[in-house]
Amino acid sequence: AGKTVTVSVLPNPSHLEFVGPVVNGRTRARQTSRKGRVIEHDPSSALPIVIHGDAAFAGQGVVAETLNLANLSGYDPGGTLHLITINQIGFTTDVRDSRSTRHASDLAKGFDVAIIHVNADDPEACLSAVRLAMAYRAKFRSDVLIDLVGYRRWGHNEGDEPAYTQPTMYGTIKALPTVRARYATQLVEAGLLTAGEAEAEAAQAYQHLVEVQQAMKTTAAPRTDGQPQVHPEAEVVETALPADFLLALNEELLTWPADFAVHPKLARQLERRRKDVSSPGGIDWGHAEALAMGSLLLEGVPIRLTGQDTERGTFSHRHFVLHDVVTGATWAPIQRLTGAQAPMEIHNSPLSELATMGFEYGYSVAAPETLVLWEGQFGDFVNGAQVFLDQFVAAGQSKWGQRSRLTLLLPHGYEGQGPEHSSARLERFLQLCAERNMRVANCTTPAQYFHLLRLQAHDGRIRPLIVMTPKSLLRLPAASSSLTDLMDDTFRPVLDDPTRPLDATRLVLCSGKLYYDLVTAAETIPNRPAIVRQELLYPYPEESLRSVLSRYPALQEVVWAQEEPRNMGAWGFVHDRLRALLPGDVALRYAGRPNRASPAEGYPSAHAAEQARIVGEAVG
Repeated sequence: AGKTVTVSVLPNPSHLEFVGPVVNGRTRARQTSRKGRVIEHDPSSALPIVIHGDAAFAGQGVVAETLNLANLSGYDPGGTLHLITINQIGFTTDVRDSRSTRHASDLAKGFDVAIIHVNADDPEACLSAVRLAMAYRAKFRSDVLIDLVGYRRWGHNEGDEPAYTQPTMYGTIKALPTVRARYATQLVEAGLLTAGEAEAEAAQAYQHLVEVQQAMKTTAAPRTDGQPQVHPEAEVVETALPADFLLALNEELLTWPADFAVHPKLARQLERRRKDVSSPGGIDWGHAEALAMGSLLLEGVPIRLTGQDTERGTFSHRHFVLHDVVTGATWAPIQRLTGAQAPMEIHNSPLSELATMGFEYGYSVAAPETLVLWEGQFGDFVNGAQVFLDQFVAAGQSKWGQRSRLTLLLPHGYEGQGPEHSSARLERFLQLCAERNMRVANCTTPAQYFHLLRLQAHDGRIRPLIVMTPKSLLRLPAASSSLTDLMDDTFRPVLDDPTRPLDATRLVLCSGKLYYDLVTAAETIPNRPAIVRQELLYPYPEESLRSVLSRYPALQEVVWAQEEPRNMGAWGFVHDRLRALLPGDVALRYAGRPNRASPAEGYPSAHAAEQARIVGEAVG
C-alpha cells in the first residue's frame, strides 16, 4: 500500500537451517511491547521469512524443532513464511539419497502447515503463491510454506562443475532458457514488450547492479589493523539494595488470592521465606533468584525466562508459577508486582535445546534491554545446542557485531547421578572464551547469584552469561545467605577463605559446589589450608586473584581442585593463567579426577570414593 517496510537480513553461519529459530525469536521480540507490567504481542507488526534448501530442510533436525515451536504460547510469531528453494541436489547428493519423502516439504505435513507447490520457472505463479501465503497467514496466524520447485543452474556454486556427478540432469538444465529469457518471450508473444525493449531492460538492470557493487566497494571502510573491536569495560554497576525495598518485595512475591489453594506442602515452603528473609543465613538459592528478578522488574528491566521445567524449576526450588490444587488455575506473583515497570515472561519450553536456544538468542539480540534467560533441565543437555553456542553465542559479536545478554542457567555438580546428570561441560565454554566475549560463572552462594543476575541486567557491556547453577546447594544450609549480603555487597569474582589462616602454606583454589566438601574435610586437619573460591572463571579475574594470593606470605603450594576429570572442567583453562600469577617458588598442583572419556562415574559408590579421594588430596 505504498508504505515503507524495513527488511532485516540476519547473519547466517554456514550451518544451513540453524538461523530459522533465530529469525523467529528476533521477530517475536520485534512483535512484543515490553513497556509496563503486561506483555503485549502484535504478530502483524513483523513477519519472519525463512529461506531453506531442499536437502537441508529434509535432513536437519533443527527444522522439526522449529516447526514444533510455531504455535506454542511462548514462541508463536504469528506464522512464519517458509520458502524452500528446490535445488534438486545437496551439493553432489541426489534427491534419492537425501530424503525418504516425495517432496522436501513433506516434513511440514506433520505440523499441519499449509504447503503451496509452485513452478519456479513461472514468475507470475510465484507471485500468486506469495499472495496466497500472506493471505493465509493473515487469516490463520499460522506457518505457511512455499515449495519453490526449481533447480540450481550452476550446481552448488558457480565455481563447481555439477556435470561430474549429475551429467544427464545438467545436460537438460543447460538446454533450458533462463527464467528471464522465458518470461521475456512470453511478454513479447503477448504483445506487452518488444524483443528490443526486453533486452534493454535486462541490460539496464545489470548495469544498475554493477554500479551498486562498485559504490559499495568504494565506501566500505574495513578496520586497518585487522582486529575485531573489543568494547572497554563499563563503569562499576551497583547491585546492592536497601532492606526496606527487599522486605516489601518479598511480601509481594509471597502473596496470592485468599481463595487460591496452593499445595499445602509448597505453601509451607514459601511461608518459610517470609520468616527466613530476616534470619541469619535464611535466604536460599530460589529465594535470592526471586528477589533479584523481582527487583529488576521494579527497576524497569524486562525479563524473559524459559527452559525445561522452568516455571517450577527442575529441583522444585523456584515455583514462580503456582497451581491451584482444586481448580488447576495458575497464579504468578512475580508477574503481578504492584510497582513493576517492566513485564516478566516465563514459559516452560518443549523438550528442546537446539531450537529453543536459537530462539532465545534471536530474541536477546533484538531486545538488548531485556534479561533473557534459558535454563536446561540438567546442564549436560546443553550439548544438544552446541551449534548455537559455537556459531552464535560465543562468536556473534566478533563476527557480526551482534550483542546479546542471553543468560544460560545450567545445573552442574557431581552428586553421584552419573555421567548424564553431572556436567554442563564447563570446559567447552571456557575453550570458546576470548576477547571478553562472555561471562562464565560458578557461584557458591545465593547472594553471589543475586548480584550476578543484577550485574548481567544492568552492565553496559552487553555479553552472554553462562552460569553453572547448583543442585545440592539449592537447599544446603551452609550455602545460604543473609539479607545483609544483598544489602551491603556486590558480586565478587573471588571469595577469600573467611577463616583467613594467614600462616597457611597450602592454598586450595576451587570453583562451585566442591568448596563445601573441602571445607568440611579441612575442619578436621591441623594447620588447615586456605580454601579460596573462584566464582568468575571468565573474564579471568587476574587482579582479584593476585590480591587474595598476596595475603598468604607463607604460601608454598597452590592446589587447583575440581570434580571434573583432568581433561574437562576448568583446569586446562586456568593452569597457565594461574601459573603466571604465582611466584616461581610456589608449586601448582592438580586434584581431581584423572583423564576420562566419560565425565562421571555411573555408580554412586564409585562416585563417593572418587569424591573422597579428591577432597583428601586437595586438603592434604
